[in-house]
Amino acid sequence: MRVLLINPNTSAHVTDLVAAHVRAQLGDQAELRAVTGRFGARYIASRAAASIAGHAALDALAEHGAECDAVYLACFGDPGLLALRELSRVPVIGMAEAACREAAAAGRFGIVTGGAAWEPMLREFVAALGLSDALAALHTVAPSGGAIARDPDAALATLAEGCRACAASGAERVILGGAGLAGLARRIAAQVPVPLICSVEAGTRAVLAAGVTGTVRFRPEPVESVGLAPALAARLVDP
Repeated sequence: MRVLLINPNTSAHVTDLVAAHVRAQLGDQAELRAVTGRFGARYIASRAAASIAGHAALDALAEHGAECDAVYLACFGDPGLLALRELSRVPVIGMAEAACREAAAAGRFGIVTGGAAWEPMLREFVAALGLSDALAALHTVAPSGGAIARDPDAALATLAEGCRACAASGAERVILGGAGLAGLARRIAAQVPVPLICSVEAGTRAVLAAGVTGTVRFRPEPVESVGLAPALAARLVDP
């Protein structure tokens, strides 16, 4: 099984961080190719940056997706997920969707992530999944995910506090969401009274499951375009 991991941020160090955790989880079950967004924000922290990241994710799929058996959109918030599924010829897994569905299957859940702008965006995202009733709490911390990735030790206490607040609000599971937070759930699990879900690990589990079950793909109509990268323009013409 060949997995294409797309980080639609433009921070290569975040791609490397996530890829290392995903490779460790995959073991010999799959081969991973990790790519970073060719353009856009260093780390998504606004609606505008998320919209640009969706384009960057499509660009990466068109450029690198030919030989893959599954695609992992490794960005919490899943920018461009539905468009990727429209153009992809293989299953596409979004980190945030996978984590939320896994958490909701066990009861009410909370989310903790970096960057204040994510709160309304994630509430809308959870609502679009039909899981609003299962969301007990959502807490954002001041450092962005990119800042946390650069200095995770400085954020551990704040992240643990946010997770405890979610538990106090009725969450039976708490998602630690974000590519830049990969691996931190295990480091703070002992400080939180409910189980934690690492969004990176939840996404990887969903990728492996999708590789087994496959998908039925809707083939969109061809679309002519102007100004796009050649690979993406070609994919729109021959989806």
